[in-house]
Amino acid sequence: MRLRCAVLDDFQRAATGFADWSPLADRVEVVSHDTHFADENALAAALADADIVVTLRERVPFPASLIARLPRLKLLIASGMRNSVIDYAAAEAHGVTVCGTASASTPPVELTWALLLGLARGIVEESNALRAQGPWQSTVGADLHGRRLGLLGLGRIGSRVARIGLAFGMEVCAWSQNLTKERTEEVGVRLAASKEELLAESDFVSVHLALGDRTRGLLGPAELALLKPTAYLINTSRAAIVDQDALLAALHEGRIAGAGVDVFDTEPLPADHPMRTAPRLLATPHLGYVSQANYTTYYGQAVENIQAYLAGSPVRQLP
Repeated sequence: MRLRCAVLDDFQRAATGFADWSPLADRVEVVSHDTHFADENALAAALADADIVVTLRERVPFPASLIARLPRLKLLIASGMRNSVIDYAAAEAHGVTVCGTASASTPPVELTWALLLGLARGIVEESNALRAQGPWQSTVGADLHGRRLGLLGLGRIGSRVARIGLAFGMEVCAWSQNLTKERTEEVGVRLAASKEELLAESDFVSVHLALGDRTRGLLGPAELALLKPTAYLINTSRAAIVDQDALLAALHEGRIAGAGVDVFDTEPLPADHPMRTAPRLLATPHLGYVSQANYTTYYGQAVENIQAYLAGSPVRQLP
């Protein structure tokens, strides 16, 4: 009898197209789910007969309560080598092996710039007007050359975003709680004296921090109030780093020029979520990691992980 492998949140039905699952055909049946299970009861029911689960990023939590309801589960594979929503102690207690995959930093970098440029030049508004025979040229684009780009975080993604900003001729500064002058000099940017200075003086602010106790709610009402009325905020990192209610208020009240957002407090967004109708917002459905190269890596290495597990020698184990 073959093992059953459930692939979660395969919205594009891409899992079997970006990897060769044929080496597992005799031992594993792959079942792809293209809809999101919004609560634990629905998820537990869908995975009741799953021996293996492949989950994307950190969208689906696997707390102890869920793992206890999946007695058949033996292997859990998450894309990326870091996942904060899996209870590793519970997995170990129930005999569940947890593995990850590699994940490239370039796709979220590219999406960050797609959002930033889209906002700066009014791409969506102008394209929609052109198609609808609306006004010819209704916006005046914000220049990048000579403007200041402020980065919250200068890790793998932030440093790549910084170098592109420099290529555009922008003045780039960065801040995070542990960021050093040596690190900023290595990248070729300026170390902001404080978070407050970065927010108050930047024309574009982009978030590239990991979510944790120190970064949750890092940008609240007081911080967003420091932004210039002509400034743009980009968040392709984690929604909880920015107070969502405060951001919505700033957008509705016109206290910032706009925001580009790829991450949300609830994903997928409910139909009536206020982010769907907020003004001055360019939003995408968490596309930061969604690229051909990343999917090839995610699902290709998921197959490798399953093969290694079945051979008794798991690879890329988490945490």
